[in-house]
Amino acid sequence: MSLNEKNTREQWGSKIGFVLAAAGSAVGLGNIWKFPFMAGQNGGGAFVLLYFAILFVVGFTLMMAELVVGRHTQLSPVGAYKKLRKKWAWVGGLGVLAGFLILSFYSVVGGWVIRYIVKAVTGSFNITDPEVLGGLFVNFITNPTQPLIYHAIFMILTLGIVIGGVSGGIEKYSKILMPSLFVMMILIMFRSLTLPNAIEGVKFMLVPDFSKINGSVFLSALGQVFFSLSLGMGAMITYGSYLGKDENIIDSSVQIPLLDTAIALIAGLAVLPAVFSFGFDPAGGPGLLFITLPAVFAQMPLGSIFGLLFFVLVLFAALTSSISLLEVCVSYTVDEWKWNRKTASIGLGLIIFIMGIPSSLGLGTWSHIKLIKGLDIFDSVDFVASNVLLPLGGMLLCIFIGWVWGLDNAYKEVTNDGKLKFPLMRVWGFLIKYVAPVAIFIVFIQGTGIYQWVVNLFK
Repeated sequence: MSLNEKNTREQWGSKIGFVLAAAGSAVGLGNIWKFPFMAGQNGGGAFVLLYFAILFVVGFTLMMAELVVGRHTQLSPVGAYKKLRKKWAWVGGLGVLAGFLILSFYSVVGGWVIRYIVKAVTGSFNITDPEVLGGLFVNFITNPTQPLIYHAIFMILTLGIVIGGVSGGIEKYSKILMPSLFVMMILIMFRSLTLPNAIEGVKFMLVPDFSKINGSVFLSALGQVFFSLSLGMGAMITYGSYLGKDENIIDSSVQIPLLDTAIALIAGLAVLPAVFSFGFDPAGGPGLLFITLPAVFAQMPLGSIFGLLFFVLVLFAALTSSISLLEVCVSYTVDEWKWNRKTASIGLGLIIFIMGIPSSLGLGTWSHIKLIKGLDIFDSVDFVASNVLLPLGGMLLCIFIGWVWGLDNAYKEVTNDGKLKFPLMRVWGFLIKYVAPVAIFIVFIQGTGIYQWVVNLFK
């Protein structure tokens, strides 16, 4: 690549814009929806404590690794690996494929969120019975046409931002969406904390019960850190490729996971105290977002307002992640196929929308179709992307940096050719070479069921 080509590559307009966009990529439904119910299912404070410990070992390590590869090459995942070691280009392809598959069903869920915003605006949050709400939710997601309309609306919103480019689209809207999301979450958290008996929810989340810590809780926390930070899909390689050579990767690698985790904790403090206050089950699973919380809002003073506010912030969180997922795919076609951004965005957006149709119909009209391990289409696509492609991408990145490209090259990039000090450099090198790949491999064999298969084989 010539110097001129490098200079014409889009870049972030500001450091804060990059951090907000990257944190926005990490902050998604995994924080607002999954973190509270994962904490609920895994002992509350015990889960949160392990989550923080693993955040440093795996989260920080991989975040820096992806940013290093991206900024060093100034290319999207496939081009980045190809430039450093041509035979490893397929690893970048795993990330692009993962982003493609995840967005196809993620957009379907984003559409559900838009539907719930419409329900909140029309005053539909007045049902307090979770069973009735559950029936309404199931009736909606199994409808053959309604979810597809909202799926299309969500994809159009995502497209509108990505077409604007890195600085004029992704960064511009991240500067609006992320602060708005943060303010709304703080408001809902304070409202939740002022409810009767809310302190029980706070204790549950923040006071660890060490008797709850076991292998299952450890694996749940490890998986949540990995998936929450958008690692393994090439998003941070792509975002890192738009960084200038004088930016401080060390600071960014700390700030992004911390901001992501702060929002996850606020989400937990916004959801769990309210759930406890009204006597619902904190381990309610995925239904916590679309069934339990609407029941909570229905019983809460000014609940319709806070219900609307909550689902708007969930939409913002979903959008900040979806734009990074689409950007991984768009960046690949712009870099490798020389498409212009508008053509790539519209073309890929349309394909991803079409790819999402079977996932949506698989919950209703096509629910009889079972693919992987007896799962429906929606869960099968999720399984391949989340349990196979993401862990493989993260593990191979660690192996690539630690054992193929070499730590010396990585050290030069991290320190801006020795201009920056990084006292934990050797610790990071040890983690990326030995600890992180093993931890991710554990997530992989557990998530794919290989571990259980081997256990059963030797019984």
